[in-house]
Amino acid sequence: MLNPADSLIDYPCDFPIKIMGAMQDTFAQTMVDVVISHDPEFHAGKLEMRPSTKGNYLSLTVTVRATSREQLDNLYRALSSHPMVKMVL
Repeated sequence: MLNPADSLIDYPCDFPIKIMGAMQDTFAQTMVDVVISHDPEFHAGKLEMRPSTKGNYLSLTVTVRATSREQLDNLYRALSSHPMVKMVL
């Protein structure tokens, strides 16, 4: 287990996460719901959406308020394992 002092991130901080998935009407709202379950203060003003050139995929950048490595790890796991998500960066 890592020592919190070994982290490259100073908590709390604003932390951007990019989420990519197939273009679907419910993708953005579903991802916002997942993010809110890990960062209850997240709001849609901290969401950027960018469709792919052909419009087949949607890239979301969410800026969460990271309070710990555990919170970020849990959020990454929840997003990565979601069936609508192709990639999380």
